[in-house]
Amino acid sequence: MREIQAGDVTNTVARLFEHSCHYLPEDVLTALRQAREKEESPVCRDVLDRILENAEIAGKEQTPLCQDTGAAVVMLELGQEVHITDGDLYAAVNEGVRQGYDKGYLRKSIVSQPCFARVNTRDNTPAMIHTDIVPGDRIKVSILPKGGGSENCSRLTVLTPAKGSQGVIDFIVNIVDEVGGNPCPPVIIGVGIGGTTDKTMLIAKRALLRRTGEPNPDPEVADLEREILHSVNNLGIGAMGYGGTVTALAVHVETFPCHIASMPVAVNVQCWCARRGEEIL
Repeated sequence: MREIQAGDVTNTVARLFEHSCHYLPEDVLTALRQAREKEESPVCRDVLDRILENAEIAGKEQTPLCQDTGAAVVMLELGQEVHITDGDLYAAVNEGVRQGYDKGYLRKSIVSQPCFARVNTRDNTPAMIHTDIVPGDRIKVSILPKGGGSENCSRLTVLTPAKGSQGVIDFIVNIVDEVGGNPCPPVIIGVGIGGTTDKTMLIAKRALLRRTGEPNPDPEVADLEREILHSVNNLGIGAMGYGGTVTALAVHVETFPCHIASMPVAVNVQCWCARRGEEIL
């Protein structure tokens, strides 16, 4: 049994959120630069130039990449041979969110009661925490500061199996067409297929942790990703909705076994500001 102090979890979470809100991952920057080269619209090329300039300034001046520094999504892979000492694991995660958002001067966007008073919690907690128990004696901490504009474009449906892959493609393309510039394209599209409605929503969000454009290892699923990406980019929405060649940087599809009578499909859209981070303790 390996002991990990709750304070180490707190420090890790705080560091990850502060860093991720100031620096885009290199694979996202590469995808944006490639999108700029592919883009045929002069207006959208200019928009992509401004996005890349914004990312450069944010890193140099240690300022947030976007004013919406998101809901704090935390995904934990907790080794079954780990024992957390000196505190509660989830309390440690929330304290890390609290410290990271305070030290990084990040906007606090969480309200305590969603339906009524909607009073801000003032520290961006509670985090949205998802935990998997895995073999080993480590904790993998993955974080997503998830902006509200892109999260509002998430969708869920349950297709009949007879709809097949074309039904999945049509569902996703229709969503992107419907939301247009609202999620601040060029976007990354996380897709979950299978499981139950709760499971597929989670794997759609988990798909956003993948390196941008990295294909699914299953060749059939990778082909589906390419088909969806091609169809989405044919919509002509373009960067920030100004009409262009590149509406999506990537499509990441994850699948899970499901019931014979159903095919749940979830879409979780990520804006161009695809912030994420991970560390293993």
